[in-house]
Amino acid sequence: MTGDLYPTESPFLEMLGLVIEEWRDGYVRIGLPVRPDHLNRSGVVHGGLLATLLDNAGGFCGLYCAVPGNRRYSVTLSLTSNFLGQASGGVLTAVGHRVSAGRNVYFARSEIFGEDGALLATGSSVHRFRSGSGDPAGVPAPREGGAVPA
Repeated sequence: MTGDLYPTESPFLEMLGLVIEEWRDGYVRIGLPVRPDHLNRSGVVHGGLLATLLDNAGGFCGLYCAVPGNRRYSVTLSLTSNFLGQASGGVLTAVGHRVSAGRNVYFARSEIFGEDGALLATGSSVHRFRSGSGDPAGVPAPREGGAVPA
């Protein structure tokens, strides 16, 4: 279940059910409908899933590209996560904000909210742009089966 406006282009994120609901320069909002397979043995959303949401909110907020057909890519250098609450259903919402950026690295903060608006987790992260992705114009998207820039 990917967002119609902003596809994730990631088989892993699509398998989880992540939806990019809003994306603009320095900001992203991601939704994730909780499924039974997202829960841990205690019946609440697994911390690893929350960490994945924090990582992707932090990553995507620095990668918006307004040039049709182009993309921007990054790798995560560090991620700090704080787990503050629990959820066992509904839709989770993760938001990411780019805090600052240089030529090669950007810093982000992210938060996850439960369907009731409760703050479930916060994160801070550092990401390195992949080749060409420091340019807001991005790079041409790879062709089917093509490699992503290093």
